[in-house]
Amino acid sequence: MSDTASAPTTTRHSERLYVPWWGWPLPLIGGALLAAEIHMGYPGLRGVLPYVVLLPLVVLVLLVLGRAKVRVTGTELEVGDARLPLRFAGEVEVIDKERKRKALGPESDPAGFVLHRGWVGPMVKVWLTDPDDPTPYWIFSTRKPEKVAALLREHA
Repeated sequence: MSDTASAPTTTRHSERLYVPWWGWPLPLIGGALLAAEIHMGYPGLRGVLPYVVLLPLVVLVLLVLGRAKVRVTGTELEVGDARLPLRFAGEVEVIDKERKRKALGPESDPAGFVLHRGWVGPMVKVWLTDPDDPTPYWIFSTRKPEKVAALLREHA
């Protein structure tokens, strides 16, 4: 979809939507409690197995949740694994955390592209101008919505 192979791709904004430190204790405690419950039924060496399996599994899930990236280069917007050439970016709207529930609920379109991380408050909504794309807009979480919106508006 992108014809930017020869164009320079300078990164103008890049962020990773990692899970913050305060999002780690509760899942780890839950994994440890579940492992302890399983351990009570299997004393001895077998009782250690739930800890060896469940705690790394919880860590893996938290790391996978935090691997989503938001990146704006000179030619495209990259959100997670999806890429949008900036020539198809239309109107850009910043959605604050108070309005996020409406934007993701009653105001949403099932065909829209969504990358939402609950621990990130604000979002950016980008309307697409590509007539061949059935996706009406992209809406995604970002910690710096004003900066991302300003970069996208430069190309609109």
